[in-house]
Amino acid sequence: MSQFSPKSSRKSSRASGREAGDDVTATLTTKDRFTTWQQNTTSRHWRFAISAACVGIAASAVGLSLGIVDLWDRQVQNAFFQLRGPVEAPSDIVILAIDDESLDQGPLYAQNPERYADLRPIASWPWRREAYATVIDRLMGAGAKAVAIDITFPTPSTYGPDDDEAFAQALRRHGDRVVLAAKYPRVAQQYGDLFQPSLPLAQFREAGVQIGIINFLIEPDQKIHRLGQVFLADIAAEEAAILGAAATTPDEASLRSFAQATLQAAKADYPKTLQENIFFYGPKGTFEQVPFWQAIDNDIWRDQLGSGAFFEDKIVIIGTTSPMHHDTHGSPFSETLIYPDAMPGVEILANSVATLEADLSPYRLIKQPHINALIVLGLGLAVAVGMSKTEKPQYRLLIVGGTLVLWTSLSYFAFVKARTIIISGAPIVAIATIGLMDFGVGFAADRIRRKRLRTTLARYVTSPLVQEIISQQDDFQDLLDLNQADIIGTVLRDRYRIVEVLGIGGFGETYSAQDTQRPGDPICVVKKLKIVSDNPKSHHLAQRLFRAEAVVLGELGEHNQIPRLLAYFEIQQTFYLVQEMVEGRLLRNILSHNRPLSQRAVIRLLRDLLPVVSFVHSKGVIHRDIKPSNIIRRKSDGRYVLIDFGAVKTITNKLVGSDTQVTSTVGIGTQGYMPSEQSNGMPTVRSDIYALGITAIEALTGKPPHALKRSDDGEIIWSHTVEDISAELSSIINQMVRYDFNKRYHSAQSVLTDLNALDSPQISESELLAEDAELDNDFSLGPVTHNQGTRPGVIATNEAIEVTQILPTDWQAEDNDPSEATTIIPAEEPPEADSSS
Repeated sequence: MSQFSPKSSRKSSRASGREAGDDVTATLTTKDRFTTWQQNTTSRHWRFAISAACVGIAASAVGLSLGIVDLWDRQVQNAFFQLRGPVEAPSDIVILAIDDESLDQGPLYAQNPERYADLRPIASWPWRREAYATVIDRLMGAGAKAVAIDITFPTPSTYGPDDDEAFAQALRRHGDRVVLAAKYPRVAQQYGDLFQPSLPLAQFREAGVQIGIINFLIEPDQKIHRLGQVFLADIAAEEAAILGAAATTPDEASLRSFAQATLQAAKADYPKTLQENIFFYGPKGTFEQVPFWQAIDNDIWRDQLGSGAFFEDKIVIIGTTSPMHHDTHGSPFSETLIYPDAMPGVEILANSVATLEADLSPYRLIKQPHINALIVLGLGLAVAVGMSKTEKPQYRLLIVGGTLVLWTSLSYFAFVKARTIIISGAPIVAIATIGLMDFGVGFAADRIRRKRLRTTLARYVTSPLVQEIISQQDDFQDLLDLNQADIIGTVLRDRYRIVEVLGIGGFGETYSAQDTQRPGDPICVVKKLKIVSDNPKSHHLAQRLFRAEAVVLGELGEHNQIPRLLAYFEIQQTFYLVQEMVEGRLLRNILSHNRPLSQRAVIRLLRDLLPVVSFVHSKGVIHRDIKPSNIIRRKSDGRYVLIDFGAVKTITNKLVGSDTQVTSTVGIGTQGYMPSEQSNGMPTVRSDIYALGITAIEALTGKPPHALKRSDDGEIIWSHTVEDISAELSSIINQMVRYDFNKRYHSAQSVLTDLNALDSPQISESELLAEDAELDNDFSLGPVTHNQGTRPGVIATNEAIEVTQILPTDWQAEDNDPSEATTIIPAEEPPEADSSS
């Protein structure tokens, strides 16, 4: 027998060449090579492909002049204006403001007409036109360049012809140095909308005054950016497209924008070519304003305004700044976090006049859409190529961020310093989208990797080495927590043995437990609140909130139809509440599995719960979250129990017993069951009455609140869906759910009084037992409920249709549905309670 080594055999084989029958490596076909190349290319360039697609979409939107492109540009311009901030307004433009102060002068005249005779023309709104005549004469006599009135006079004065004649005489005296406003209301026609000018009265126009149009185009961001002359050019083009020629009358042909007419009246030079954009000097109040009444009152005119010397060589624009006239509009300096107030129309006109006077209108550098599209495409592809050249996230972020900063800075300085508009919105959005998508995909890939690592570590969590690794990773700290199996069997305070974990969240846990010191070891509910901060102040605050909640629950639990608070205590800076376990079925489950309740059953429901609600209110508490998911029909006696007082707000007895409006508080409740005043953070005791009424409607109709129709004035329309509904019962429920809380019952007891006065048909004991048996059949549909009472830090899940809305949500658990995420807000410092209870 010969022996040989594998090594010598391999050498022999290589020396002798390939033998017949030896395995050979298969040659790659063209298809295989193409598939491999495609996979490698896709893997290497997927980021570039996604980026290029985003850039292509953005460039196409620019080339097609889609409205969203203009929206982006306008939003960027808004940001540029606000970043620049207010600048000093021209001193030769003054607003004579019809403000609240001027409108409030009427009562002074009414009190003493002889002393305040000067205020007679402005005694009531609308003012007499002789008021404007007086002001025009005074301003012109004082040397004002022009007077422009941002008020239309299309109809005769309500004070009679003499009033109009007084105004017309003042206009004749000063002729073309006065500007009257006109506007174009939209008129519907068969082939489209046309604009017909609403001009001042003929007797005013014949006085030789200037007429100025006060209309502006509203941009896609619902703000005014462009001058009034752009509006005139736009409607001329629109009418020409519809009718084949501009539909202008001789009067229309001479119309100018209000800014143009004002500068024409002031004999000031301004660009005669079409200007586009308004140069906004700042937010409302930037231009100097004088209350209108000061120009009427002789004493103020003489003493404070120097008999009009203040207005010498100035353009005076008269217009309203009062909110009551609703003449406010969006502008780059309005409806933002920094500048929340809308801008009065007269101030927009002042900005327009100043823009033309100083020739400061920003202009577009490139107006051709296809050229702008090429700019977006080139810039975006350059960024995409640069990002595809590196695999390091920080370098890709640097490319995206650097390009955004560079293009935004270029656009900003061109806009602010040179009043030049270059396309900025689309490039910024495209580049930002590229960066976000790159980050998102990278983040998702990282999450998948970490999830796999988490799964592996969880499998070997008992290993000391793995525990050492986990201790150095903040994201995996929860793997070191005890699992549920370790929790079950724990005894708290040598009394409450945990038998089941009902829920675990980021801030708390809920268990069912046996009370080992009571006969039969009855089941109770234990709620644990975790303190996630080592700050002593945070712990002290948690103690206060915990004791306040416990005090409220302890007082409310005195009622037979509210779960009792059995104990509350603190163990090693962890808080516990122990409450009575109520065995029964949620009303939500009863309504889900049975047909709608009968009128008799609903009356019983209301008569059962109204005393409970009245008791709650008498304790200075508003429940704020009454709904079928928070009502249990107790198995032992069929009575209805009101649960989940985590949404209560302690209020003073004074507020409960009066109609005083409560102060704003945390907005909390469930959509559909929550009235409007509660949604706005202003709950009252009538809010609970509304919620109970909605619950009764749902029980009668079988329809959830969101399926109910409402009238134009907000009232719920429901009674027609219930067969043979009692008119008296319908009236009571309707008053419970009135949209205006002032029209609802003022207390639960008043509802109960009307309900007890109903002529209900007598019911025999056998019929009553049959009705109870029908409802009791629902107990066979599933386990009894465990989720009653307040949950500090952990919220169990109820029906998705009843999502409790809460602000703030700091106490909401992470692993549970927010359907009952509620909290307690103490109105004042609660009395100290024994921590051992």
